[in-house]
Amino acid sequence: MSIGIGVIGTGVMGAEHARILRHETPGAHLVGVCDADAARAQAVASGAAVFSDPQSLIASDRIDAIVIASPDATHAALTRACIEAGKPVLCEKPLASSAADALDVVQAEVVLGRRLIQVGYMRRFDPGYQQIKRVKDAGELGGPVLLHNVHRNVRAPEWFNGSMAITNSFVHEIDISRWLLGTEMVSAHVEAGPGGEPLMITMKTDKNEIVSTEVFVNASYGYHVHVELVGRQGTVSLAPASLTLVNRDRAGGHSYPDNWVPRFEEAYRRQMAEWVGAVKSGAPVGASAWDGYVASAIAEQISEALAGNGETPLRYGPRPSLYD
Repeated sequence: MSIGIGVIGTGVMGAEHARILRHETPGAHLVGVCDADAARAQAVASGAAVFSDPQSLIASDRIDAIVIASPDATHAALTRACIEAGKPVLCEKPLASSAADALDVVQAEVVLGRRLIQVGYMRRFDPGYQQIKRVKDAGELGGPVLLHNVHRNVRAPEWFNGSMAITNSFVHEIDISRWLLGTEMVSAHVEAGPGGEPLMITMKTDKNEIVSTEVFVNASYGYHVHVELVGRQGTVSLAPASLTLVNRDRAGGHSYPDNWVPRFEEAYRRQMAEWVGAVKSGAPVGASAWDGYVASAIAEQISEALAGNGETPLRYGPRPSLYD
């Protein structure tokens, strides 16, 4: 049985999700799209229905599950609407524009008593990150002691402001670090370089592991993420993501994309395929609403620390049993 999917938001990510659903996801089909820009929605729909508003898309009997890729500020209300409709949702990060709103979504799902939300932290589906987790979980490196992350963009979007390098970019490192290590973050220290970047964020886990992350959103040379896990008996890290080495004009090396979509193309495909499988089976995969809340809560507290003395304990309350 093929499930009908609706996509809310047809910008960069919504258009990519629609393309993956249309061409690369057996067992699902794109039923409809919705966007505040009707012309953009029509272009992405490519024959699918164009809904005039997101609520009508969510309520449609033709749509079994929803992908939310609209602006961040809309995520909380739309995910709650999906919960009320009893429809599974893959929501792009962040789950909400504030930790308080994300917790409201968690509480709505807890009241329902069933997990419907998966947050789009796609690195969990990237083959490189998955291999690092397999090596770590197999105990091949001994106990983990350090996790080093790098997150660099060519340039920050024009709409980036204030602490968004933390709340919009670094949240990926929060989620993937929790997932890789299987531990929780308990404290953080953050410092900014000259002019406000790069940021160096160091967190400590409840097992005294250290997680260091460089966040550089105007690194100029390309989109580049990297991670190295250091254990007592060895290390494992991502290999260069390029498929080829180019030699030209007396120089050679790897290339870097302009943005995250080409780098994580395979992760997005796998995420969609596994989410569709989860919708059919009822067995959740990927980052939960609780994971989405924790990422936002940690990011907010580190943002406050950046504006203060740079140090903060990290608090986000006990995890509800629904997410055990």
